[in-house]
This record gives sequence, structure tokens and C-alpha cells, in this order.
Amino acid sequence: MLKRFFTLFVMTFLICIFILLMQFLWMHVKDLVGKGLSIGVLAEFFLYASFTMVPLGLPLAILLASLMTFGNLGENFELTAMKAAGISLFRIMRPLIFLVALISVGAFFFSNTALPMAQTKLWTLMFSLRQKSPELDIPVGEFYAGIDGMTVYVRERDGKTLKNMMIYDFSGGFNNATVMTADSGYVQLTGDNKYLLLTLFDGESFENIKQQRGGSKKQGNIPYRREVFKKKEILIDFDSNLNRYDESIMKDQNVSKDARELKVSIDSVNRILDVKLDQQGQEILRNNYRRFVREAKPDTVPQPTVDPAAYDADSLFLTLDQAGMEYAMTQAVSVAKERRDQIQYNKIMVNDSITYVRRHLIELHRKFTLSFACLIFFFIGAPLGAIIRKGGLGMPAVVSVLMFLVYYIIDNTGYKMAREGLWEVYQGMWLSSSVLLPIGIFLTYKAAVDATLFSSDHYQKIFENIKNKLASYKLRATSYKPPKGQKGEKREADASTPHGTCSL
Repeated sequence: MLKRFFTLFVMTFLICIFILLMQFLWMHVKDLVGKGLSIGVLAEFFLYASFTMVPLGLPLAILLASLMTFGNLGENFELTAMKAAGISLFRIMRPLIFLVALISVGAFFFSNTALPMAQTKLWTLMFSLRQKSPELDIPVGEFYAGIDGMTVYVRERDGKTLKNMMIYDFSGGFNNATVMTADSGYVQLTGDNKYLLLTLFDGESFENIKQQRGGSKKQGNIPYRREVFKKKEILIDFDSNLNRYDESIMKDQNVSKDARELKVSIDSVNRILDVKLDQQGQEILRNNYRRFVREAKPDTVPQPTVDPAAYDADSLFLTLDQAGMEYAMTQAVSVAKERRDQIQYNKIMVNDSITYVRRHLIELHRKFTLSFACLIFFFIGAPLGAIIRKGGLGMPAVVSVLMFLVYYIIDNTGYKMAREGLWEVYQGMWLSSSVLLPIGIFLTYKAAVDATLFSSDHYQKIFENIKNKLASYKLRATSYKPPKGQKGEKREADASTPHGTCSL
């Protein structure tokens, strides 16, 4: 059993990682194409991305491998032979349960140690690739804007020589644009790949010098500088090297921390958040509306040493004259708007801390849900294989994909609900497990009692029984004939019969 399962598990795990890696590559292909990346950088990118795909690929591989293992046993009647020899399904599954339990424990340690390191390196590399300049490739007959501040148009190309060139330089601003035309030219990178050397032959340049000379007062009279050249060289900043960011930029991100660091960060921010909330509450209580009444008429309002809560605000307000009332109301409205703006600002500041804590809690729960999902998928895949009794990659692959889609949709829904704060974090992150666990228990029970859950003959018999019963009821209704002399007459209940039943 261990040999069969482990072989299929390794095969399906590699297939799942490859498929998920291609999907991840498709999402980020714009950050890789046209950058002139070396094989080493691409290999590093694929390696780190493969590690980040393990949380999705591992449960799917366990589901598919367990379903194929028990499906092959059922299809070859080996499972029937073992049960006939008195070996129960749980006894057959026992070695695989221990193996999957070890895989689940290893998955937790992987997600707690290796996964944060891989995600830190991957996203640091991704940020570096996004800032890398694209590979220089000037097309023919199109305006090329791949050089910062410049637009190049080329009519013809002869090898590396560009002909009939037109260059618009907006690096000094639109009002100080420079237009250059050249009969031919070529573009090359300097030896250190940090600058672009543009060499032009037999051309002219027109430069607007309105800003340098202060401009002209007359509309439409804009001075410019015209230059005719045989050869002109322009050095442009164009760093084509891959300048890597330091991994410290990911230091405070939730994806780069293990369970201990996540707990420390959550506790620290929660303490800061409690202090912020307490300070904001005290500030709101200190700036209450009663102080405006005191400022308007201090003679008739109790002194600050007296508790203002013992007095009714309306009674204090009515003791003021007309001018005092207007002053109190004006000041109250002004400060109320100020308080509203302050509360909105405090809300933003508090929401940042709440979002920080919520994301760290999500990452902390994710480390445990991965391990638990491996166990759940095994107790779904193994009973399904024993019930379906189909091996190979046909039916098991279809069933596995459908089950994984259900898991992914539920898990993604719970994650988004937890991330947006609509649910508690533990509710959103454990939603998929709470839904799939009863399904696994139900399927395991049905497989243990040899229930024909997915047998078409079983459901066909049920349908035929229902059809026969409906036909018999219809036959009884059509064959019934009332007694002679009472056709169409309404029978009345006999008073002597109990409960008002009709006497025949």
C-alpha cells in the first residue's frame, strides 16, 4: 500500500506543481517578457515560485493519489479480496493514515520555515524584475516609447543600422521639446549596461528655448535653436542590469514571518491599538459640548469643579441670552465638524493597525489549515476510490479536480471574508475545513459499509421503484368504481359513527 500510494503521490505532486506553476507564470508573464533575463534568473524565479505553490499542490496531490490508489484496488478486485479475507477498510488504510499524518506534520514545518523564506525571496525578485528596463528593440514603422522621455520612429532597418529616423525628446518638458531627424543611425549599450549610446548621421535638431530665454510676449513667436550635424552622439540613462532590492523590504510583511514572529507582531500591534483606542475615547470625552455653554455665559453655568453630568444640557442652554445661544451653537457646530474630521482620521489610523493584525492572523491560521487539508483530502480521496472503483487518470482526475474546485472556491471565499473584516479570521480561514470534514466522514462511513453511493444501477433501481409505485397508484385510482345508487351523491357523516366517519 505504501509503495503504490507513494509512487502515485510523487507523480501527481509534480504534475500539480507544474500546472500551478504555469498558471502563476501566466499571471506574471508581463514582468518577465522582453526584459532580457538570463537563464539563472529565470531558474531562480521558477524555483521560488514552485515552493510557493506547495500549499495548493500538496492537498490536491494527496487527493488524487489516494483516489487512484484505492480506485485501482477496487477496479482489479483486490479490495474485494481483502475485505473477503476479513480485512476491514480501516485496516487497509492504516499505513497510509500514518504516512499522510507524517506528510501533514512536514507540511506544517514547511509552511512555517521554508515557505516564508521562499516568499521573501520570490517577491523581492519580483519587485526587482518590475523595475528592470525592458530589452531594447526598436520596431520599424511604429513610434517606440521604451526609452524614458523619448519617442523614436524608424522607417527602415538594414541590420543594426536604422534609417530615416525621427526622435522626439521630452525629457526637459513638453514646452522644451527637442525634435531630431537623421538619415541613419544606430543604438547600442555601453559596456557597463547603464547607458544607451545613440549615434546619428546627417541630420538636424530643433530645440525649443522658450524657457531659457524667458519667452516672447507675442503669441506664436517661440524662439528655437536649429542644429545641422554630420554625426551626433547622445548618451541616455538606460540601466539594463538587474538591480536587486534588499530582502529587508519584506521584513515586516506577513508572508515573510513564521508562527512565532507572527504572534509577536500581533501582540505588539494589539497593544498599540488598545492605547490608540483609549486615547481617542478620552479625547472625545474631554471635548464635550458643555464647555461651549460655559464660554458663552460663565456666570450662570456651574464651575468646572462641579460635575457637568449632573446638569441637563437643555436647561443650561436656555439660561443663555440670544447672543450667547448663537455663540454656543456656532462654536458647537464648528467643533463638531472638527471632531468628525478627527474621528475619520483616527478611524483610518486604527483601520491600518486592524488590517495589519488581520493579515497576520490570516497567515498564522493558514499554516495550520494546510496540514489539516492534507488529512481531509485523504479521507475524501480514499473512500471515493473505494466506492467508485475506477483507476488510472480518467475518472479520478475528474473527481479530484471537481472536489478541489469546491475546496478552492470555499477557501477563497472565506479568505476574502476574513481579509475584509466581514467575518472573524478563524471563521473565514477554517470555513473550507469545516465544510469538507463532514463530507470526508460521510464518505469514509459509506465506504466502510460497502454502500453503493455512486453506482448507476443503484440509482436506476430506486428510480424504477418510484416509477412502479406511481404507476400502481394511478392504476388504483382509475379502476375504482363507487357503489350503485350512490354515483354522484354526496355522502353524509352518520351521527352514530364515531369521529363523524361516513357509514357505508
